Amino acid sequence: MSLSTPGTRRKLVGQPLLYSISIFASLGVFLFGYDQGVMSGIITGPHFRKFFNSPTSVQTGTMVAVLEIGAFITSLAAGRVGDIIGRRGTLFTGAIVFGIGGAFQTLASGYTVMVVGRVISGFGVGLLSTIVPIYQSEISPPNHRGALACMEFTGNIFGYASSVWIDYFCSYIDSDMAWRIPLFIQCVIGAILAAGSLVIPESPRWLIDVDRDDEGMQVIADLHGGDPEDLMAKAEFQEIKERVMFERESGEARTYAAMWKRYKRRVLLAMSSQAFAQLNGINVISYYAPSVFEEAGWLGRSAILMAGINAIIYLFSTVPTWYLVDRWGRRSILLSGAVVMGIALAATGWFMYIDIPQTPQAVVGCVIIYNAFFGYSWGPLPWLYPPEILPLNVRAKGVSLSTATNWAFNFLVGMATPVLQEVISWRLYPMHGFFCACSFVLVYFLYPETMGIPLEEMDAVFGEDEREEAEENESERASLMSGSASISHQSIGPSTAKKASRGWVSRVMGRADNRSAYEPIADSEE
Repeated sequence: MSLSTPGTRRKLVGQPLLYSISIFASLGVFLFGYDQGVMSGIITGPHFRKFFNSPTSVQTGTMVAVLEIGAFITSLAAGRVGDIIGRRGTLFTGAIVFGIGGAFQTLASGYTVMVVGRVISGFGVGLLSTIVPIYQSEISPPNHRGALACMEFTGNIFGYASSVWIDYFCSYIDSDMAWRIPLFIQCVIGAILAAGSLVIPESPRWLIDVDRDDEGMQVIADLHGGDPEDLMAKAEFQEIKERVMFERESGEARTYAAMWKRYKRRVLLAMSSQAFAQLNGINVISYYAPSVFEEAGWLGRSAILMAGINAIIYLFSTVPTWYLVDRWGRRSILLSGAVVMGIALAATGWFMYIDIPQTPQAVVGCVIIYNAFFGYSWGPLPWLYPPEILPLNVRAKGVSLSTATNWAFNFLVGMATPVLQEVISWRLYPMHGFFCACSFVLVYFLYPETMGIPLEEMDAVFGEDEREEAEENESERASLMSGSASISHQSIGPSTAKKASRGWVSRVMGRADNRSAYEPIADSEE
C-alpha cells in the first residue's frame, strides 16, 4: 500500500496517515533502543564468551562502546545529509547502513569483524537518532506534537525491552545461535524500516524549503484529511512558505557558524537537554542494575529475567507522558522528573553507604523508581525539545549537534562509570543526583514552554520578533546618524526595560523573560 507515491490515490489521510507515519518512524528509534540493549544479554552468555575466547573487560567494553562512537560521527553529519537528501532519504539511508552493520555482527567470524559491525551499526544509529525526531516534529500538528514524539521514545524503550527478553529466551539455545539470532533480528527490523521509508511521505516543510511546493501542499492536505481546498491546510502551507521566503530574503547563511551566531541560545538549550539526559545518571543506573540484581540474589539467567521485568516497568513509565506532555507542558514534566530522579539517586547512595541487609532490595526499588521517572521525563523530552525550538533553516544542523551531544556524553558517562564506582563508590549516585538538581535550575530559569506552539512561531517564544524589530530600528537610526557609533540592539527600548526586572540568574545566563509574553496566533488571524 502506497502512502506517498505521486499521482496515485492515497488510501490513508488525516489521523490514520499521521499515526501510520509515526509507527514507521518509530521503528528507527526502536532499532537504536534494541541495539543498545541487545549486547548486555549476550556478552555474558557462555557460547558468546567461548566463541570470542573469553574477551577481557576492556575488549567487551570496546565492543559495546564503539557503537556510540559511530553514532557520534554520523549524528554530526546528519544535519547536512538531512538538508540535502531530505528527511525520508536520510531515514532510508540510516536503515540500510544499520542493516549492513547488523549483518556484520550476525556473521562475525571474530572480534575484529564484530567491532567493525558495531561501528557500522553506530553510523546508522547516528543518522536515525537525528532525523527521526526532526521528521516527526515536522509532520505533527502543534497540539499532538509532544504526544507523538513521546510515543517514539516509547518505541525506543520497547526496542530495549524487546532485546532483553529476546536475549533471555535465546539463552536457552545450546549453540552460537543463542547470540547470533538476537543480532540477526536487527537486520530484519532494519529492512522493514527501509521498505517503510519508501512509502511514507516526505516532510512537507523540507519539500517547501526546496521549492517542491505542489508536493508539500499535497502532503499537508493529506495530513489534514485529503482535501486540497481545506482552509487549515492552505493556512499551514502559507505560513510555512512565508517563513521560508522570509529566511531567504534575509540572506542568512545556513552554515553551522551562522546558526551559532544567530541562534546560540537555542542551540545551547538543545545541547544541554541531551547532555543532562546523560549526566542525570541513566547510564550509571543501567550499568549498575545487573550487578544490583546479582547482589540481590538474581544470578545467571535469573539476572537477565530481572532486567527484563525492570525493562517492562521502564516501558510502561513512558506511556503517561503521551497524555501529559500536551497538557502539563514540557517544563512541568522535566522539573518534576528531575526532583524524583535526584531523590532516588540520593537514596541509592545512602542505602549503599549504610550497607544493611535490606540494601540490595532497597537499591533495586530505587533503580525501578529512577528508571520510571526517567522514562516519564528526561528520557523522551530531550528528543522532542531540540527540533521544536530550532527554526527550519537550521533545524537539521542544530538537532545534529544536540544528538551528537547525547552520544558524546553517553560515551563519557559509560566510560567513566566503572572507574568512579571504584574511586568514589556510593558517592557516585548522589553526584548524579546533584546533576539532577542542576538540570532543575536550568529548566526553571532558562527553558521556555513550547507546548501547542506552531514551529513557525518559535521566534516569538524566544523574543526574537522584538529583537529583529529593534535591529531594524537601529539600522535606520544608524543610517541617519552618519559617523556615530553603532548602537547595540540590546540597549534599545524594550530590552533595556526588561533587564531591570530580570533576576540575577537570568542576567548571568542571558535568559529572555518571555515565558508569559508569547501569545499564539489566533485562528481568526490566519
